[in-house]
Amino acid sequence: MVRAMFAPFPFAGHELALGSGRALYWPAERALLVADLHLEKASWFAARGSMLPPYDSRDTLERLADAVKATGARRVITLGDNFHDDAGALRLDAHSTGMLEALTRALDWVWITGNHDEALPKGFGGTIVPELELGGVILRHEARAGETAPELSGHYHPKLRVNVRNRHIARPCAVLGAVLGRSKGGAERMILPAFGTLTGGLDAGHPEILGALQPAARIEALMPAAGRIARFPLWQAAA
Repeated sequence: MVRAMFAPFPFAGHELALGSGRALYWPAERALLVADLHLEKASWFAARGSMLPPYDSRDTLERLADAVKATGARRVITLGDNFHDDAGALRLDAHSTGMLEALTRALDWVWITGNHDEALPKGFGGTIVPELELGGVILRHEARAGETAPELSGHYHPKLRVNVRNRHIARPCAVLGAVLGRSKGGAERMILPAFGTLTGGLDAGHPEILGALQPAARIEALMPAAGRIARFPLWQAAA
């Protein structure tokens, strides 16, 4: 089941696996990484007059629980923008609250804060940090331009837009950059797709994303397909 859902690839001397459900699994750490849950985004919009179905948090947490079950992960690390705003946790319905409490009790849970939720509530358990280093890889919400150390981040909600048989298709993807000066094939920094159900997306080749991953020798989009990673070139440094 894990092989069908997650496609492995090398990253900074580790083997990671990108899932079709937009999660990243780190087998050696038994850690599941997810970015940009944006829980309670629908209720935020509803309070401002845009009446969206109030089920986004429940669906996001159910998919997260499914990914934990499929991988056997013992740890979950979120990469910021966990709630859509600082008051989002107060708007969770009873069912979603119970799910989140159960997940944070059962797992070694780390909340990395983001620009939408700098003041995360402490009532759900887990550890709250602005960033974390794991296995020599920096985990943070937003890629830091100029960073030369291995890095995993979120924030940009990258989507790959392609034309297939005269149809425009957009799918969430990861964006991966190889740092200048590193050995060939050394993909060192990656922006994860947004995991949340109600999240939009920025084109994977947008200048904001390409700029955030500089310095780089090349940048490409990654998507899991049939247990393998499909790679799509986005940018290459001039020879």
